[in-house]
Amino acid sequence: MTAVATEARIITPQPGFQMAALSTPADIAIIGGGAGGGKTYALLIEATRHRFNPGWGPVVFRRTYAQITNEGGLWDTSKEIYPLVGAKQGDLEWKFPSGARISFAHLQHEKNAYDWQGTQIPLIIFDELTHFSKKTFWYMLTRNRSLCGVRPYVRASCNPDPDSWVAELIDWWIGEDGFPIPERAGVLRYLTRDGEVYIWGDTPEEVMQKAPHLFEGPLAGTRPKSVTFIPGSIYENKKLLAVNPEYLGNLMAQDEETKAQLLEGNWKVKVDGLALFEHTRLNDLWTNYPVVEAQPRRCITCDAAGFGADKCVIKVWVGWTVVAITVISKTGSRDIVEAIEPLRRRYNVAQSDTLIDQDGVGGGAVALGGYAGFSGGTPALTDPETEVKEAYKDLKTQCYYRMAGRVNRGEVRIEVTRDSCVIDGRRETKMKVAGVEMDIRDVIKQDLKAIKRGKDTAEGKKTINTKDEQKILLGGRSPDFADTFSFREWFELRPVFRKGFMTRKN
Repeated sequence: MTAVATEARIITPQPGFQMAALSTPADIAIIGGGAGGGKTYALLIEATRHRFNPGWGPVVFRRTYAQITNEGGLWDTSKEIYPLVGAKQGDLEWKFPSGARISFAHLQHEKNAYDWQGTQIPLIIFDELTHFSKKTFWYMLTRNRSLCGVRPYVRASCNPDPDSWVAELIDWWIGEDGFPIPERAGVLRYLTRDGEVYIWGDTPEEVMQKAPHLFEGPLAGTRPKSVTFIPGSIYENKKLLAVNPEYLGNLMAQDEETKAQLLEGNWKVKVDGLALFEHTRLNDLWTNYPVVEAQPRRCITCDAAGFGADKCVIKVWVGWTVVAITVISKTGSRDIVEAIEPLRRRYNVAQSDTLIDQDGVGGGAVALGGYAGFSGGTPALTDPETEVKEAYKDLKTQCYYRMAGRVNRGEVRIEVTRDSCVIDGRRETKMKVAGVEMDIRDVIKQDLKAIKRGKDTAEGKKTINTKDEQKILLGGRSPDFADTFSFREWFELRPVFRKGFMTRKN
């Protein structure tokens, strides 16, 4: 009989960042920095540490369910690791022979944290901590307890987000230039909170001396939490670079702000601090789960751009989800109508629920198709809930601010698949912008990032930056995807005329 040699697979952290992340004794360790550093892999290995303990039951959280199950994401990565250490796959959980289990769950809304009341989680893992709210994080620490003999602890990964609450939490480890301070990487500090105020110290005793009133009576024996931050970068992930060296090029191709954060790991880069749409929430647009209404509004928004490199962009909405996107280069009035009509039939959208920017070419399409027309320069409308006329320079500004608020609350979703996107007659998710092929998601994010807060008018009305300023940020093109996005708010504001009176349609 001839023995057949089999190649053994060794599961081990890579030297540097991953090894440091798996070696820290901190109660709370926040790991990461740039994209591609191996954060998720390190967290998944950490979850197996006490797999021989029958009471071991860590939970790995992402903000939405889709972020767990997306192709090549957290769950798929776990399937590459856990069967090799004896785990059996269940419904978003892995069970070990000892009885230990690792669960995966989402916390999309702050209220979801209360679903975990009464639980005991010895290890809480947050993948992409900046996606969670500050309130959710601190509340979940009340669930971080254990009767299995393992001291409870928390691990969390993140990419740089200068506007997030996490940036404030790890500020001591970050230099004035926005980059992690090398000699502070992995250093333990101690923390407690007095209301919303962080009280830090280099030792537990220092924290207790700064806030003695918090450590009196029954709490006299309580010790502050130890916290650390461990930065990593793609350059330490040798395995990724060996298998997918093109990923480094993807990061290099990003805009200035994104490249500084995801490639260079900078926590303080902000082009101007005037962004209307929060950076993190833009990344959530593809995975959010908006509230589904019993009878969701079905409507179409269209920006009939007709000049230079601009495209005609058409979006179909069901409630607050974009279910279809059509982009056409031919932007004559009849071309636009011929692109819209099949969408109206497929999604059962009324003529009056089809909205086109009626300036220029759009005006002809409005007349030809019998659609509603959008005039961004008209005065802002009265808020339908408060019945107060909002202080915006014009209707376009009002729609942008309202939509930004909705996006920043995680209430909007965009479906981007080969089935939902049509680019000049082809079903695909990539398009050429200034001669460069880009994923349509990146184009949408670029457009929305180009919308900035402007200086208030003399009357105190809010404004956004001008179209010319937006085009400069976008290399000369107009933010067609962003404009069609903002138009959706018009349907929540428009007046509906009835015989004898006028009301608002919500």
